[in-house]
Amino acid sequence: MPNVKVDKDLCIACGLCVGTCPSVFSFGDDGKAEAAPVAAEDEAAVEEAKGSCPVGAIVEE
Repeated sequence: MPNVKVDKDLCIACGLCVGTCPSVFSFGDDGKAEAAPVAAEDEAAVEEAKGSCPVGAIVEE
């Protein structure tokens, strides 16, 4: 899986991605989610977070 990023213009900071995969997603200083590089063991959780994002803000890089 390629790395992902969070489209800050779309992010509404709902926290689903952070709750689903905290090893990749966290909240930045702006209060919106951001993504770290995706490790192999996190791929399934990242896919779940990507599919759960209510605004589709998680995109592949």
